[in-house]
Amino acid sequence: MQIQGKMHCFHQFWFWVLFSFLIFQSGDGFYLPGSYPHKYSVGDLLSVKVNSLTSIDTEMPFSYYSLPFCKPTEGVKDSAENLGELLMGDRIENSPYKFQMYTNETETFLCQTDSLSADDFKLLTKRIDEMYQVNLILDNLPAIRYTKKESYFLRWTGYPVGIKVQDVYYVFNHLKFTVLIHKYEETNVAGVMGTGDAAEVIPTVDKPGSDVPGYMVVGFEVVPCSFQHNANSVNKMKMYEKYPSPIRCDPSTVAMAVKQGQPLVFTYEVSFVESDIKWPSRWDAYLKMEGSKVHWFSILNSLTVITFLAGIVLVIFLRTIRRDLARYEELDKEAQAQMNEELSGWKLVVGDVFRAPDHKALLCIMVGDGIQILGMAVVTILFAALGFMSPASRGTLITGMLFFYLILGIAAGYASVRLWKTIGCGDYRGWVSISWKAACFFPGIAFLILSTLNFLLWGSHSTGAIPFSLFVILILLWFCISVPLTLVGGYLGAKAPHIDYPVRTNQIPREIPAQKYPSWLLVLGAGTLPFGTLFIELFFIMSSIWMGRVYYVFGFLFIVMILLVVVCAEVSLVLTYMHLCVEDWRWWWKSFFASGSVAIYIFLYSINYLIFDLKSLSGPVSATLYLGYSLFMVVAIMFATGTVGFLSSFWFVHYLFSSVKLD
Repeated sequence: MQIQGKMHCFHQFWFWVLFSFLIFQSGDGFYLPGSYPHKYSVGDLLSVKVNSLTSIDTEMPFSYYSLPFCKPTEGVKDSAENLGELLMGDRIENSPYKFQMYTNETETFLCQTDSLSADDFKLLTKRIDEMYQVNLILDNLPAIRYTKKESYFLRWTGYPVGIKVQDVYYVFNHLKFTVLIHKYEETNVAGVMGTGDAAEVIPTVDKPGSDVPGYMVVGFEVVPCSFQHNANSVNKMKMYEKYPSPIRCDPSTVAMAVKQGQPLVFTYEVSFVESDIKWPSRWDAYLKMEGSKVHWFSILNSLTVITFLAGIVLVIFLRTIRRDLARYEELDKEAQAQMNEELSGWKLVVGDVFRAPDHKALLCIMVGDGIQILGMAVVTILFAALGFMSPASRGTLITGMLFFYLILGIAAGYASVRLWKTIGCGDYRGWVSISWKAACFFPGIAFLILSTLNFLLWGSHSTGAIPFSLFVILILLWFCISVPLTLVGGYLGAKAPHIDYPVRTNQIPREIPAQKYPSWLLVLGAGTLPFGTLFIELFFIMSSIWMGRVYYVFGFLFIVMILLVVVCAEVSLVLTYMHLCVEDWRWWWKSFFASGSVAIYIFLYSINYLIFDLKSLSGPVSATLYLGYSLFMVVAIMFATGTVGFLSSFWFVHYLFSSVKLD
């Protein structure tokens, strides 16, 4: 990317850094608005790549070449990967499967492996038992497999390594590929992309050979078969030679048994089929939105909860503020006495409502980190909803989340220190310590959880393990970007004016009357309402993460997240008012956990999902990984939702005591 002229503005610099970071992606089939499809001429080479072997039984990815598969003659080479791919456990490598555009091939010999050793046999049968899938990629499209169940077809990405039938293991050693291609002859990009109405906007670029008809890859399907080859007849065959006898690919039967001491023979065939599918629609087969009515029901459910809570909030404001302001001075003494008696609960704590909470530094740090996490989630989901983080660009979602989190360190530092200065009534001493702790607190928790899980993955030799070099890179990114920005934000927060309290705080704390029920019980129960707005969408997100399904309804997710923020704000506000009414002025932490307690219910839902939806999850290591990642997720959710609740309650309390006339 070339940027004309000099960039005199610091903000322009960061904008271009962000833009370049988001669109950086290797591969030909990048799927951002404005990208170009790859045009192949007849006979051009098409190379299939392989990704990590995956299984919903173990949730631990392994390298494709960890099993005795055929290797390319030029050797195994890693494709250029971004940070998000590495963090997701993707290891994309080249493969021996090679096609020529629009050239059908049948009975193509790939290789004969060495005789299976005891270790190879044990590992291969273990991977078959664990239902591992092979993931192939052509022109950035994952191989898709269709299976018929009753009267409808099911879509799967990848194909199983093998299958066990009556205590005998069979491997799928013959692959029948179907490549869907779309022919185009237009030299104008608008016509190619299917946007003819934009022909005047997008100019035609004349390049040598651009008028030659070409083809785009718009689909990649695979049918795995188990075929019994004659090992003796292929001893002297070379890769890509034609197999000496016909191969009948029947996916309903299996024949190639896995036996120790015997080799495996691999073959394939490929056919090209012209399709009406255009370039922008080629991901539709993967992104078909199933259950859209359920998503709308989820939003309707959230709106119902919001309306209910909004009604309560409206009643509170009408009862406590507007009536007090409009009618207080017009009433006679008897009515004033009656109103004072009615409102005496929260008015009696006027001298204590802004008393500094216990562990005030920790509260400031958690609020700052919560703003950082919430900001990262909002910006990332917004970009994804706009189409900038398509599954076509692997790892971009995780990379974007990490980048936005690092940049938003400035918001964490600013919010932490300004709240610290406000609680200290303008005294900002110790702001460096607060900024530093805000930069370290949540990343420290994440580092502890992820390091523990990483040791488990290292011990299992999984590609999901973060390499040590990547660990160093992540620490350097945090230390060189997030920490300085958090300190800059802290400096700005220290220079910003603190929020003045509308009332003075008494020197002696007011005694809190005995409560009929523990206040923390009410706080924990409040989390059920935010969870009620989220749990339907949560099922789809969990299925995407753990069941290998593609999640791309980010528009729905963005709406649900906005509704969740509103519900968290309303729940915390109502709970804070209820505590003030019973003369409990310790609202600071309770307002944080009133909405933050939704994380408890999400973690309980995760355990429920593990027991009832991931029944096949095998081994304590896999269960530990699942619970560890779930714990990391709910801690982040607690910080974000708790911050929303605290800020809404702080605004409410400040507004309440600054607007109402007090005697």
